[in-house]
Amino acid sequence: MPRLENLLGAWSLAVADRMTAAGREAGLSASDQAAVTTLLARPDRTVSWLGEVLALTSSGSTRLVDRLVAAGWVVRSPGSDTRQRRLRLTADGEALARRVVRDRAEVLAACVAPLDDRARDHLERALERMVEASTDAFPEAMRTCRLCDRGACRAGGRACPLDHTKHRGDSHD
Repeated sequence: MPRLENLLGAWSLAVADRMTAAGREAGLSASDQAAVTTLLARPDRTVSWLGEVLALTSSGSTRLVDRLVAAGWVVRSPGSDTRQRRLRLTADGEALARRVVRDRAEVLAACVAPLDDRARDHLERALERMVEASTDAFPEAMRTCRLCDRGACRAGGRACPLDHTKHRGDSHD
């Protein structure tokens, strides 16, 4: 394996471990973090939609939502038919999701802190190209963005690198 790819793999794991640890400190599993952050950006989605974004089985999605409802972070409301329930964060759930986004921002800021402005600019451009090339499919884009700070992605009038995955009038932010 070339050194660049090996370093990228090691760094990816270090970053993922740090972000997961930040969520655990708040008492959240990785799925909990992803669910509340996704619902903050995309309220009123169905249980099945959330399961697709998080790559969960139907029963896994139901268990996750049951856990979030029991914790007081999510409420269910009627959907377009009796089989589908819409999900929305409660006030406590919104506060928790904002904490997840804030904690993630702190972790990621610490990760890039060793870089000077020039290196940060180069890394941003490289990552934008890599994220853009990561998928052409909307569900995978949503999965990639499940913990994103949508405002940060679009700062300065820039487009999300995964905007090209939009289809059927659906947008991932």
